[in-house]
Amino acid sequence: MKPSPFFRTSSRLVAALAFCFVAACSDNTDPDNGDPDAGTNVPDSGTPDSGTSDTSLYAFIAQVSVDSASTSYVILTDKVDHTEPLSLTNATEINGRALGSGITKSGALFVSSSASAVVTRYNVTADNKLEKAGEVSFAGRGLTTIGEYQNQFQFASDTKAYYFDGRTAQIIVWNPTAMTVTNAIPLPGITLENTVLSFASNPLRVGTKVLMPMAWRPSAGIGITKKAGIVVLDTATDTAQIATDDRCGYVRDGVVGSDGQVYLATEAYGAAVKRTAQANPDVPEPCLLKFDPQTATFDGTFYKSLGSLTNGSATGSLLQGPAGSGYLRVLDEATYTVVDGTHPRVIASAVAWKWWKLDLKADMTAATLVDTLPASTGSSFLFNAGDRTLFTEFTDGSSKTNFRELTDQSGKVVATHNGLSFSFLQLK
Repeated sequence: MKPSPFFRTSSRLVAALAFCFVAACSDNTDPDNGDPDAGTNVPDSGTPDSGTSDTSLYAFIAQVSVDSASTSYVILTDKVDHTEPLSLTNATEINGRALGSGITKSGALFVSSSASAVVTRYNVTADNKLEKAGEVSFAGRGLTTIGEYQNQFQFASDTKAYYFDGRTAQIIVWNPTAMTVTNAIPLPGITLENTVLSFASNPLRVGTKVLMPMAWRPSAGIGITKKAGIVVLDTATDTAQIATDDRCGYVRDGVVGSDGQVYLATEAYGAAVKRTAQANPDVPEPCLLKFDPQTATFDGTFYKSLGSLTNGSATGSLLQGPAGSGYLRVLDEATYTVVDGTHPRVIASAVAWKWWKLDLKADMTAATLVDTLPASTGSSFLFNAGDRTLFTEFTDGSSKTNFRELTDQSGKVVATHNGLSFSFLQLK
């Protein structure tokens, strides 16, 4: 597929593909220094498909970094499954760390970048190219860059969307059709002194509400802050509530149980921090909490140590599983040796975290190993492709991304490309 005329093909492509990315010393895997995460939750405007039809169109967004400078590529393809690596040669190029977002199968892709505070709308043409259809800038709300993850953008409809920005502690409300900013919702109290705030990459949708978990870590040194938080945005009223809990930290992952309650867990990076500082009582243990989305309150009577559910293993991250269940990520120290002094990000990025299924019920006591899923990196992004769920895995020194099948619990690789992938969207 030829590139859209609104982008240029990189003249540095060959050199870019030769780069070596080291997760422990670069901030290119995370806007706040590379902490791993998970997720996608965008409304689906069409019926599910197999993800292989030639009437479909998908956008993979790859980020390639050379000498700490990032360039992103939008790869368009009419199918998900590829036996050969996806090529960047004819992909369209964007300066910086780009994110692609939008409503599934709506024919529109909204592209933002760490290079500016501008969001650009691209419509898909009849011959499956991208056509520029407008821009909106968030600079008037104090932003100079757009980072974080794909799902910091949440879409309520064709005419109303949101961007959660931790740096300015607000939710920007904007119109994706008119490409205008319409409002901003302040989030008072979410900024803590001497900490870095990080929103979840996997927010949840419950009715008209968007639930965005928050986590904090010290701005200097290695550690996590003993505080859990969540923003509850009601898209019907454009109001937000903030709830916090002080029993454990780095609680960035969650799923909705069959009881309608939200179960929130410490993310894999937080588990890796605790694994390297087991004797330090000031580092909170990875935990599981319960949150009521209707009352916007944490259940003070519910608390589970994640390790107690997995035979005492280092455990972090909770990803959506089959109805009424979730997947925990558990470090397999039989295949990966934790060496004293290893940075927690290196541990969290190791291809050594197995998948354990947890049934979300009142008397939960243990998770069970899913032995058909291969161990992969500690935190994975989840992406929807029709009726399929894919998870990502950064490999080859975090210079390549594999997309693996989660729905059938096979973990088979269905697509791969050079660079890191933080965005994927089915355009039609």
